[in-house]
Amino acid sequence: MTHGSVFDLERVSISYGSVPAVRDVTMSIPHVGITAFIGPSGCGKSTVLMSLNRLTDLVPATSLTGTIRFDGADIHAPDTDLVALRRRIGMVFQKPNPFPMSIYENVAYGPRIHGQHTGLDAVVERSLVRAGLWDEVRNDLGRSATALSGGQIQRLVIARCLALDPEVIAMDEPTASLDPVASSTIEDLIRELAADYTVVMVTHDLQQAARLADRTAFFSVEYDAEGTRTGLLVEYGPTADLFERPIDQRTRDYVTR
Repeated sequence: MTHGSVFDLERVSISYGSVPAVRDVTMSIPHVGITAFIGPSGCGKSTVLMSLNRLTDLVPATSLTGTIRFDGADIHAPDTDLVALRRRIGMVFQKPNPFPMSIYENVAYGPRIHGQHTGLDAVVERSLVRAGLWDEVRNDLGRSATALSGGQIQRLVIARCLALDPEVIAMDEPTASLDPVASSTIEDLIRELAADYTVVMVTHDLQQAARLADRTAFFSVEYDAEGTRTGLLVEYGPTADLFERPIDQRTRDYVTR
């Protein structure tokens, strides 16, 4: 197991055009385990999550100041290979987004476009097994992925992410669109994955953060004299400390509401 931090953020501020999303975020995220981002809507937690593999670059007029290091390397250095970065840091979104193709091709797609053309059967099986979906689909891999249930689709998307052998799995509200049974299945899967991967997840569900996360970051919002809203990191630490012994009154008010 690798020790130390996988991400180090130093005074990171992000804006969309002239609109500030989040400012002065400084934090380190450790290797392996689960780190949760919680906070009200509009506090910048999803923006910070997407900045970890530079998906915020895809949003027009986005600007970022400060430094984000991944395994010690500045991800905004001129020689950064974005394709490699995004392969190492997979992303799972709130709304499952299966490709309009078969279950098999959904999982094989990533390795195939990265140049792998042999051993795909083993990659597909291994990824579906790890995502807890293999037994449900093994006899019907040619079926359209869009015909699966919502919970199955989310596990398929996770399998698609795992097929690229990432080091980090970033998840933006991975259970928000699922029913309680499917959500519980995904939570169990996240626990299992956290033994081998760094999982960073955004959640609005405080109980979910308390159940799953080793460390939790609470983001909130503040308004300047002109009424401009900006997200900020209020408190970050071991989950039990943040929920049971918060340092900041804003954290206490949020987690006990």
